[in-house]
Amino acid sequence: MSVIHRTWVKPTKLELLTSWLPSRPWYRGGAAEPKLAKAGGFRLDDPQGEVGIEFIVVTDASGPHPSTYLVPLTYRGAALDGAEHALVGTMEHGVLGRRWAYDGCHDPVLLAQLVALIEGRAQAQDQNLSDVPDREVIASHTGEGSIPTDFITTDDQDGTRLTTPHGTTLSLHRVLQPAPDGPFPPSQGATGHVTGSWQQPDGTRARGVFAVLHTGPGAA
Repeated sequence: MSVIHRTWVKPTKLELLTSWLPSRPWYRGGAAEPKLAKAGGFRLDDPQGEVGIEFIVVTDASGPHPSTYLVPLTYRGAALDGAEHALVGTMEHGVLGRRWAYDGCHDPVLLAQLVALIEGRAQAQDQNLSDVPDREVIASHTGEGSIPTDFITTDDQDGTRLTTPHGTTLSLHRVLQPAPDGPFPPSQGATGHVTGSWQQPDGTRARGVFAVLHTGPGAA
């Protein structure tokens, strides 16, 4: 299990995201500088214990209507070869030293563990406590066979699409929307999903879809 260190980080994660979010095509804040607040999230464990994996939910209050974003991040002790385009920034950690923070949708370790979560082989972990499962994160998989992980990542105004040559698509909802009360209506043709909760600006809890999987015919 990953260990949560009680220490300082400079710059903070929110400071890194304040600079990075406006560069994303799915950012809704326009020209205004983001005013970010942490709203939730969860962690996944790297089986090798080398890479930190965190799905952060942040709310931006810079516009007339707050927007809530899902930001998967990985934290590494050295630069990830070939991933310069996905670097969110570097920071100094009070225990671990220099850390390289990446958009996790371009990091193979995060992608493998996200697939493991959907397939039921991994458990979401609390964002702030060591060795505590996050029971609010629910994943399901109704497809047959294993999910391929040879993803190609594409960002657009609607979010992030992870596609494989087999025809499988894993769509991440970068701009989160609260779901209506009651059971989640399944997306047409979906074979898996991840849902979770976050805190809204008024203090209430919201729940919505984080990711949706559509499995192609070539998946094994």
